[in-house]
Parts: sequence; structure tokens; C-alpha cells
Amino acid sequence: MLRVIQTLASVDAEASGPSYSVPRLCRSLGELGHRVELLTLGAPSVAEAGNVRHERFARDLSWSRQLAKAGASWQMRRALARADADVFHTHGLWMMPNVYPAGISQAKGRPFVLSPRGMLGADALKFSYPAKQVFWALFQGKAARAVTCFHATAHSELEDIRAFGLSQPVAVIPNGIDLPAIVSRPTPEREGAAPYVLSLGRIHPKKGLDRLVAAFAIVSAEFPDWRLRIIGPDECGCAAVLQQHAASLGLSRVSVEPPVFGSEKQSILESAEVFALPTLHENFGMTVAESLAVATPVISTQGAPWAGLVENRCGWWVKHGPEPMAAALREAMSMPAMERREMGRRGREWMERDFAWPAIAEQMAGVYRWLGTGGVRPNCIWD
Repeated sequence: MLRVIQTLASVDAEASGPSYSVPRLCRSLGELGHRVELLTLGAPSVAEAGNVRHERFARDLSWSRQLAKAGASWQMRRALARADADVFHTHGLWMMPNVYPAGISQAKGRPFVLSPRGMLGADALKFSYPAKQVFWALFQGKAARAVTCFHATAHSELEDIRAFGLSQPVAVIPNGIDLPAIVSRPTPEREGAAPYVLSLGRIHPKKGLDRLVAAFAIVSAEFPDWRLRIIGPDECGCAAVLQQHAASLGLSRVSVEPPVFGSEKQSILESAEVFALPTLHENFGMTVAESLAVATPVISTQGAPWAGLVENRCGWWVKHGPEPMAAALREAMSMPAMERREMGRRGREWMERDFAWPAIAEQMAGVYRWLGTGGVRPNCIWD
């Protein structure tokens, strides 16, 4: 049995990929018999389920909005210092919960794993770049140099890690995905239901949603029954900007909607004829996996690591820009509905074959064991 400490800034943003994938990884490791503790920021609380313990800690410096953003928490740091673990694993960058485990793991002589979660991508680094430079100089740089092994969810993220000048070994292990039951896959002849293209996730400049709206404008006249639905939490006031952009292009069949969760989210994903991810950069893209898991075909830009969409004949992997996205939209919207259904079926089979959580957790546990004992080197490790 391994004893694993995981840290993540927060799991409160339900629309964020790590808010699902990190707790789910912890649960899967626990189901394999390992003892896992997840430490996050939030309203102080402790929850235990099986072999997984989740403890939340209050932020310090809450009197200052800017200082509180760094996520300093003396209580979390003290809990980490008291912890007895075989490996420390943090998810994300640019906050103190991603820094604390570095020095503590060194002091205890334990391996330290860091998952950047897409935050080392060139486009991601552009946002708040001056603040990140300062944080790197003060805290994050030292923590990154203390890493024993990085974890990347795709080979493109491995390239980001190397481009940033970090040379430690990297374990390339994708996120897993739960496969929900599809009770009643909507039929192509749904009475009164207009077919729609869906994009679901954070509404943020790095998601490239303005390009998706422009692409839809190119093809919308050819498909007068189709809609484009953009759903997710608004960041930086981007929702209003997108709505204005759609209005300026004369688009009346584009909606920007608030986030949905749970069964409502699954229903919207299932009912979509095609899912579109126009992102500038993504280390994984959980919404792609979620869409394929409910048998909805996907169009993704090459800003996300989904070349397998083409290899598994369940979607399109296109270059950036409105024109390549428009070409994929035209092809998807022109094909018979049952052909799109068949693409979706192949996508779900792919998720079941390569992205089941038990196998993902076993790969991660293999990395932890290798780091701790120097045993058999896992095949997922890249120098």
C-alpha cells in the first residue's frame, strides 16, 4: 500500500477539469488499496470515503484580495509538514498549495511529483505574465527545480515542460473518464428540436471561442436549422464580448449560456450533434473525453492533444482559425445524422478501451512505486 499526499488549489470550480480529474484520481487510487489524502483550499472541513481523506483549509491574508489569490495557508503547510507519505503530488502552478510540498518532500526525503495541468503552455503563460514572473522568482522556480518527476496528460504537455527548460523525467498519463449510461440517445428526428453544435467549458480568451463564433458565421447560412450553444462560467467578462461578437456578425442562432452540471450537463452533451473545442491551448481537454463518453463526435483544434479523434474516426482535429473550424463544421453538419451517431459510438468505445480510471490509477501508482523504490521503470516515463 502506498501513502500519497495530493495537493490542489481548489475543487470548487466544478467546470474546471482538475476539479473532476484530481479527486477522481484520488478515489481510483483508493479503490486500488492505497491511502490517499487530498489537501485543498476552501471552507475548513474534512471528509473521508474509503481510503481517501479530503481536507480543506482556509486561506490566509483574506483581508487582501490580491494577496489571497496566492492561496497562502499556514494550516495547510503545517498539515503537510506533519504528514507521513511515500510520495507528494501537486496539481497546477502559481499558487502556494503547489509550492508547499516541494520543500516538505525534500526535508522528508520523499519523491515530489508535479502536474502542470496545462499551465506551462505558451498561450496559458501569456495571461497575467508579469505576476507569474514574480511568483516564479520568489516561489515557483525553486519548487519546480525540486520536482522528482513531472506528470503530463499528453505528449504535447511533455513538449511544454521541455520548452520551459525543465529536464526531469516526465510521466505521460492521460486523465481518465467515467462512462455514464446512455439511457436514451436522442434520435435524429427529435420533434421540434433544432440540432446544435455545443461548446462547453470556461468562457475565457484562451478557449478561442471568438474563432468558433466566426466559423459558425461562415457556415450558418448553409444550415438554417442549426444552432451554436456556448455554455460555461463567465471569466473576464468574456460572455458579453462573445454575445456582442455574434450580434456584430448578424448571428441570431448563437447563445451564450451559464454553466450546467450533473445530469443536466450530461443531457446537453448527449443531445448535441457535435461538440466543438476551439481552444488555443489545452493540456488535455476533459470536455472532449466527456463528449466522447456519451457518444457525441468532436471537433477539436490542434491546441488540444486529440489527434486520436482522426485515428479512431470519431471526430476532427483541425488547425487554428475560423476557416479550418468552419470546414470541419460544414462536413459534420452535412453528413447524415446516423453517420454522426456511428462516429460517436466509435468515440465511446475508444474512451472505454484507453481511458478507464482503474487503468489510469494503476499507471500512476506504478510511477509512485518506481520513484520510491527505483524498481521497474514504467513505460510511460520519458527522459
